[in-house]
Amino acid sequence: MRAAWYSKFGPAEEVLLVDEMDDPEPGAGEVRVRIAVSGINPVDVKRRRGGRGEMPAAQVIPHFDGAGTIDKTGPGVPVGRVGERVWIFEANWQRTMGTAAQYACVPTERAVRLPDGAGFDDGACLGVPAMTAHACVFADGPVDGQTVLVTGGTGSVGAYAVQFAALSGARVIATVGSDEKKDVAAAMGARHVINYKTEDVASRVMDITGGVGVGRIVEVEFGGNLETSLKIVKTNAVIAAYASDAALEPSVPFYRLAYANLTVRHILVFLVPDKLKQKGVDDIGRWLSEGKLQSRIAGRFGLDDIVAAHEAVAKGGNGKVLIEISGAKLA
Repeated sequence: MRAAWYSKFGPAEEVLLVDEMDDPEPGAGEVRVRIAVSGINPVDVKRRRGGRGEMPAAQVIPHFDGAGTIDKTGPGVPVGRVGERVWIFEANWQRTMGTAAQYACVPTERAVRLPDGAGFDDGACLGVPAMTAHACVFADGPVDGQTVLVTGGTGSVGAYAVQFAALSGARVIATVGSDEKKDVAAAMGARHVINYKTEDVASRVMDITGGVGVGRIVEVEFGGNLETSLKIVKTNAVIAAYASDAALEPSVPFYRLAYANLTVRHILVFLVPDKLKQKGVDDIGRWLSEGKLQSRIAGRFGLDDIVAAHEAVAKGGNGKVLIEISGAKLA
């Protein structure tokens, strides 16, 4: 098969290679997926740079997310899954074979059936951002009737969090970085949208909520936004944070959190409990089948252009960068 890999950490143009390697074979409890589209996340770029631990093996095929068609099953997996269109999550978690290849073998539960009407692009956009968003929104129970603030409401995770919360009956407030993005967040389901660069977020949230505040925050920048968050949370509220890049080691004002009885939940999607992960798979599948989810695509590349694709992700932006995989033969 044709695949991309790296054998050491470093800049994309120096370490990413594309060439032929042996087709993989599924092990016990695994399926082999003929990849149609591979999705790149910022974490894929950070891992390739060396920012997420040691090299796990001599060769690493990157990318956690993707979509394609099951063409072979391993021992213990019904052969009836062959031919099933699927989206893949966590392909690269504690494994060295990601989706930047014509084939990938994954545990059967990480290859989820794509509903009729959903395309491979839709499936490849899910994975890390959608499952992270689901865990942030629902780890502490239902949000029906609550007011939920989603910071970075047009980002890869934020856009799904806005949709999931709105679809579940929450009133959603989103923050965005430009007036142009306000319409995007509103189209995703945000009832109120705040430009955090030109508006006072705390004042606007308290005006919107009549001074009551919010019960849950889905947070893209825990440390950088903590002071604002403490001004707008209700007693017994939850901050579900999945990143804190501007303040990697924030100072935590313990008693201010304690006197609000505030829960701070740290979300690393790969370690989300299996029960909540399965709920995410089920909910996402239902909304996909009902045609209720929107995915944002920032760019498309071929496998031979993986260096440019990684560089596009590194530059930032909203939406998923996809790599279209071609040439994998049918089993």
